[in-house]
Parts: sequence; C-alpha cells; structure tokens
Amino acid sequence: MVGRDEVLRVFTAFSGYDSQCMALDRIGVNYELVGWSEIDPNAIAAHNAVYPQWADRNAGDISKIDWGGQPDFDLFTYSSPCQDFSNAGRMAGGEEGSGTRSSLLWECRKAIIAKKPKYLLMENVKNLVSGTFRPLFFKWLRELEGYGYTNHYKVLNAKDYGVPQNRERIFVISIRDEVGCYYFPEPIPLTRRIRDIVEDDVDEGYFLSESQIAGILGHCERKLAEGCGFRPQFRGGADSNRNNNPIRGAANGYDVPRAFRYGRSQTKTVIDADGVSPCINDGGHDGIAKLMIRKRNEEGAQD
Repeated sequence: MVGRDEVLRVFTAFSGYDSQCMALDRIGVNYELVGWSEIDPNAIAAHNAVYPQWADRNAGDISKIDWGGQPDFDLFTYSSPCQDFSNAGRMAGGEEGSGTRSSLLWECRKAIIAKKPKYLLMENVKNLVSGTFRPLFFKWLRELEGYGYTNHYKVLNAKDYGVPQNRERIFVISIRDEVGCYYFPEPIPLTRRIRDIVEDDVDEGYFLSESQIAGILGHCERKLAEGCGFRPQFRGGADSNRNNNPIRGAANGYDVPRAFRYGRSQTKTVIDADGVSPCINDGGHDGIAKLMIRKRNEEGAQD
C-alpha cells in the first residue's frame, strides 16, 4: 500500500472536471495527478480552471494514448461514458468493438496492462449491473481478475452519504496482488437538503417570471378541465418511480418533500428545495428541471 508519507500517483481517464481529484483533496490524500484524459472542450476548460497546475498533462483521446510514454501511476480512475448503459440513453450497450461511447471501457485495458496500477476505481450507472448489462459487467471483472486484481463492488446512493440527491451508482474498487483490502463506507444520516447547497446570490435570469409560473398553473387547470385524464403528479424526491405519497428516505427515515410533475419530460418537473432531488438527466437530453424555493418573510415564516 502507499504509505502516509508517500505521494499517490494518479491518472484519471474520462476526467471531466476531475471530481476524483476533488475527493482526494477533500480527504487530505497526498497525491499528484501525473496525467488525465479528456476530449470535451468544455470539460477541459473546467478542469484547467480547477487544476491549472496540471493543464499540460491532458493525454487526450483515450483510444490514442501511447501508454508506454506515460508516467507510472498507483491509482487509475476510469468512469467511462454511461450513456449507452443508462435508462436515459438509447441502451446501445458497451460491448467491445461496438463503437458506442460506453464501449470505451475496453480501451482502459491498455492502461491497466501497461502500467499495472495498484488501485483501480470505476463508477457508472446502476443499470450496468442490471439484467441487460450484468453479463458484460462480470465479463469485465473477470478480465481484471486475470490481471491479478481483487474486485469490490457495490451500488451506492448519494443520499446515503450526505448529498441531497437520489443518485444510485455502481462503484468498483480493484486492488492488485492483495496489496490491501477495501470496505465500502456505511451510510450516514442525511442532514442537508437541496436548499443547503444552492447558491444564495443567483441572477434573476435563472428564475421563472410571474407569467411563466402562471403559464404552468394555467396549463394544469386547462388539462384538468378538459377531462382528458391528465393530472399533475407529485413525484417523491427519494424514489422517482413512485407518486402521490411522501416517501421516507433510506438514509435515516427522513421525510422527503415531493416534486411536482405537470408533464412527462424533465423540463416539466418542479423539485422542492426543502427535499432531496431525484436523479436528473443531462440538460441537453431532456431539458432542465425547475427548483421551487420558498422565500421567508420578515417574521421568518415561509411564503
């Protein structure tokens, strides 16, 4: 294992803005990002804004990296594209050679064989361990076992670890040659809600106007008057598949205020800031959900 006084050498693939490094920063790990791989211009710009000291270490397209020319590393993170595994995507899968974005997972094999890092970390959508993609998931784990890794995997939900969002993801920790063992952390009580993490100073352009709010309410009233079977629904922040009743959060029995839906798309969802957010799709796929924030009057009561 890497000692406390040693520097953990890290390479992150599909880096985005590098939340992996942010996590290492947060827990105080002494590390160096020896390389990263990202091709999206916006993600690269965000990464360089957060970690300007490592701006010159982007190796680019993971399918074109010469791993022999990269420095050695102890930890390799490879949270490959999830779109083709996700229920929100087209479910095209990630079989090797299929050409899907999610099939880039298999490009990571080259890095693992060439560098033999001590630790591997993968995160992806829960659907990767569903009935459809479960065989592919275990095929990948068997491949890692063939390289000398012991795999530890578990579906974790963000709301069980201090984040006010119902977001389930599969995590895989792989450790080479028994250099250590790993235990997933136990859930902790959820004490924060969406309101606690949103910014206080927000440009007015992000708020719905009075006429837009009236339009939403008017739409619901018209549809109800038509008698066509439409009814606005309350959708639980802790479980986006259930309607009508408040749902007790799994973290600590915490009551989760509900989200209001007046249509099928995410654009027509209003999430209560005093609750836990359902898992939302990328804005480019289904629009942006709305957030309902209750303002307090001078006496401190909610309006």
